[in-house]
Amino acid sequence: MRLALFPGSFDPFTCGHLDILERALRIFDEIEVTVAVNSNKVPIFSVEERCALIEASTIHLQRVAVAPFEGLIAEYARKRDASALIRGLRQTNDFEYEQPMALANRHLHPELETVFFLPSSDFTFLSSSIVRDIFRWGGDVSDLVPEPVGAALQTKRSNE
Repeated sequence: MRLALFPGSFDPFTCGHLDILERALRIFDEIEVTVAVNSNKVPIFSVEERCALIEASTIHLQRVAVAPFEGLIAEYARKRDASALIRGLRQTNDFEYEQPMALANRHLHPELETVFFLPSSDFTFLSSSIVRDIFRWGGDVSDLVPEPVGAALQTKRSNE
């Protein structure tokens, strides 16, 4: 079994994330969406909420697990016996950010590969940051996120 980790903060999980996950399932036997705690970001959803929303958004997919994690992804991958990390690249600046991290992870765990996926053309502009900004300014994000995430965002907006 080839296990790949798809790490990220996923705040929120977007249609772009789902697109990459669905395409990565063609290559890997199992994928764990690994939800990281990122203290540099002010999250909309807690880690527990993000995990639950990803589970609800991927219920139609087989061979997908969701788990929270904190720490070095290379060490977590070693513990999980993962063979690869999945990362999305939308633009050249994404590569400039991801390349040093991939090299550092390879230094820490030489057997771990980083596999980059380009998004489908419909999602080249899409990021969690853009969704958060549109949402915080009252915009409609329903076509940018899976339905369970859109519903949770509407609930957040109603409770504000």
